[in-house]
Amino acid sequence: MIKFFRIFVLTLLIISFNHSYAFSNDKKIKIGLLVPLSGDNKNLGQLILKSTRMALKEIGSNNLEIFPKDTASDANKTLRSALELKKLGVKVIIGPIFFNNLIHLKEIEDVVFLSLTNKTLDLPKNIISGGVNSVSQLSAIKKFIEKNEIKKTILLTPDLDYKIEIKNAVKKSKIKIHKHYIYDTEPTKLTKQIENITNYKIRKQNLEDEINRIEKSDLEDKKIRIEKLKKRYTIGNVRFDSVIISDFDESLKSVITSLLYTDVSPKKKYFITLNQWFDKSLLAENTVQPIYFPSINKKNLDDFNNKFAKIYNETPNHLSLLAYDLLGLIYFLSLKTNDLTDINNLFKKKNSFKGKIGIFDIEENKIYHRLNFYKIENNNFKKIF
Repeated sequence: MIKFFRIFVLTLLIISFNHSYAFSNDKKIKIGLLVPLSGDNKNLGQLILKSTRMALKEIGSNNLEIFPKDTASDANKTLRSALELKKLGVKVIIGPIFFNNLIHLKEIEDVVFLSLTNKTLDLPKNIISGGVNSVSQLSAIKKFIEKNEIKKTILLTPDLDYKIEIKNAVKKSKIKIHKHYIYDTEPTKLTKQIENITNYKIRKQNLEDEINRIEKSDLEDKKIRIEKLKKRYTIGNVRFDSVIISDFDESLKSVITSLLYTDVSPKKKYFITLNQWFDKSLLAENTVQPIYFPSINKKNLDDFNNKFAKIYNETPNHLSLLAYDLLGLIYFLSLKTNDLTDINNLFKKKNSFKGKIGIFDIEENKIYHRLNFYKIENNNFKKIF
């Protein structure tokens, strides 16, 4: 029998926890924070530090204490800082941010790291990925595809290191993919690949052949027909109903541009991407709309951003919200045990937790997110579910 766990809402934790939930002893729970406080990424580290302090204040518990340490975005520095935190008695650490900073942390026993990375493969046993991973994203896309009864979906993934992560997520999410293409990010090679995927040359030749056929015909309305055909770019359909583009920023726009060039329009086929964190630059791209993507709840993100800006007079990064919720998650788990000595086992059990980002599902040392789904249309972000 499947055991169901109650979902705790972070906002209710903050408002409703009272002395009846107090720990049986006065020992404080020490939480480490590994972020870049020096170097090129120090501004990002400061934003995350501020967000955890904001969460700590809102939780209002005297039993939590945060110990920030610098990673300098360097794996060796990360290891030294982590060892310092262990000496202080820290059992759970939020961070580090970057996957490359994780390589030495398997050497540290009896400490659990809640990294902000969204990568899930090849992680040491003591590291839990807290980012919005590709399994969570493809699971939301799968739900959208099933709701809209989309029959044939192709997946386009750049030939970059995370292509293995995407392949694993396809398997884990059980999403039905008609064909998975790995493409070259070099623009000329990309365009040629998209031409092959969409049968562009054949469809273009079909158009030329049809124009020639009508020109040679005795049809009374052939002038009108030819004029209409000359306004088109191709004739014939492509062998898919939707396309998932697992890319971001300008590279994503390059793929979409190549699709448009080959006469594949988002007005006729579903264009779906991964989580774009509500990239406002996509709002200005009228030709790519509508475009669909999974993401965290936009209203919650906006509320968090506004609250953060009011307190610190700064705009937070989306990783700030992740760190904010992870602190709430640690507090939630600590209430189940009165301490964090057994936190590793808590992450192996099936739990659910609702924070600002949405619902976390925790199982077998993995964190998954139940994401919402949005589309960009008429220069607006619109929630679908």
